[in-house]
Amino acid sequence: MENSTRPVFTFGVIADIQYADIDDGLNFLKTRTRYYRNSLKLLRSAIQGWKEERVDPSFILQLGDIIDGYNKNHEASDRALETVINEFENSLVKVHNVWGNHEFYNFNRNTLFASLINSGEKGEPGSGLIDDEIYAYHFSPAPKFRFVVLDAYDVSIIGRDPTNEKYNQAIKILKEHNNNDDLNHPPVSGCLDQRFVKFNGAFSQEQLQWFDEVLTLADQKHERVTIVSHLPVHPYSTDPICLAWNYDAMLSIIHSHKSVVCFIAGHDHDGGYHKDESGIHHLTLEGVIETHPDSNAFGTVYVYDDRMVLKGNGRVEDRVLVYPNSF
Repeated sequence: MENSTRPVFTFGVIADIQYADIDDGLNFLKTRTRYYRNSLKLLRSAIQGWKEERVDPSFILQLGDIIDGYNKNHEASDRALETVINEFENSLVKVHNVWGNHEFYNFNRNTLFASLINSGEKGEPGSGLIDDEIYAYHFSPAPKFRFVVLDAYDVSIIGRDPTNEKYNQAIKILKEHNNNDDLNHPPVSGCLDQRFVKFNGAFSQEQLQWFDEVLTLADQKHERVTIVSHLPVHPYSTDPICLAWNYDAMLSIIHSHKSVVCFIAGHDHDGGYHKDESGIHHLTLEGVIETHPDSNAFGTVYVYDDRMVLKGNGRVEDRVLVYPNSF
């Protein structure tokens, strides 16, 4: 992945660390090992890898599930979060945090907004939503480039109080598609219907409208936009059980604009990739939590005027992401 041309900037990317100070366990389906303590060691290795880059990353994208939900059961949520944040602070690089389902297993929204993983202040002034219940913002690390951080659990039954209107919206959506008593078990009908489980969520109409407006301005400025979310939004970039509930509404907006070049997500620990019909890259990063201690799962992205080059480590593959010829 060597290139004689210096990149405009670089950034690090990592997903689903899910640290907990507990012994190794199994995933929800009892099919994979989760290395709860070792995830911290892999994070340290990733940070060391970024420090050794020839060009210092401008920032790190942490794609959600920074600690595991088991911490809540052990009354260790605050301690675990502090432990992981301390590791990131050793990198001396600013971190843009995405919120995933495990953030909401451990904390309510008010606590998260008051926490150190609220990186919304690292966006541009006024870049966040007016509604202070939605965690979404955008920032520009260099001229002609923009990143948008989305709240994939805006409409969800996790992280929302049962009295909240969006909680009720989420319950209605789930019940329309999932008849199981345990809503963590996917419905049996239809492949894509598997996404209607309670560890997923949706983007509210308010967030979609805000997002559309952000992309409209990016179109006018001829910016290259990378979108970041915990939940993937393209069926070919992930197992259907990890898709955002209203992924189709999000794709419709994305495809109505010329500025979008890439959508980066976590959540699916196996990772995934798809280049869609518009030439937009959908990258789902492999999760640290299910990565063997002898391997790793992180990447460094080199951003150029015409492409992004992902240098993967361990389970994360190298990729060249050429921008669509949209402008």
